[in-house]
Amino acid sequence: MGSESPFSINEIRAPAVRERRYPSDTTDAEWAVLEPLLPVPACELPTGGRPEKRPRRKVVDAIRYVNDNGCKWRAVPVDFGIPWRTVYGFFQRWRASGDLARIHAELHQMVRVHDGLNARAVAVILDSQSVKGAETVGQDTRGFDGGKMINGRKRHLAVDMRGMALAVMAPPRPHTTVSPPATSCSACD
Repeated sequence: MGSESPFSINEIRAPAVRERRYPSDTTDAEWAVLEPLLPVPACELPTGGRPEKRPRRKVVDAIRYVNDNGCKWRAVPVDFGIPWRTVYGFFQRWRASGDLARIHAELHQMVRVHDGLNARAVAVILDSQSVKGAETVGQDTRGFDGGKMINGRKRHLAVDMRGMALAVMAPPRPHTTVSPPATSCSACD
């Protein structure tokens, strides 16, 4: 009797290979393309660094999970076996160093070459979209689109002829170009 368990804590904590559970998890084919594009671990650089404790595929799967589900970093499921701060740390380092933008550009070129097109986009389509702001969105980050009569934010997109995103921009402080229409009330006259 007692609280003795037949398993040690290491056996319970995380399996050696995490099974694919989410649609955002990388397939073996995707990982074969993506892995060589990832930045070199710090421990392999001439400046040196600490060896990474977490498998990179799990880190990438966790980042893709957050991107796919639009959830908070703190909501990364525990079955990834990685603390959310670690996942966020990798994402921030890769974004700040420009590695994510470089990976996106290289994958974009690979797709274009695979489809028999020039590796670099020759023609670009620019578009913008007004998104209505929720009540929780602060007034200092919203603007008014007089053409569409929407109070919210505007995002801009640059895509190639196939519709693949080249750049996305959402300005932090939109500029109001047209004032909202004055509302009239018969009781106020």
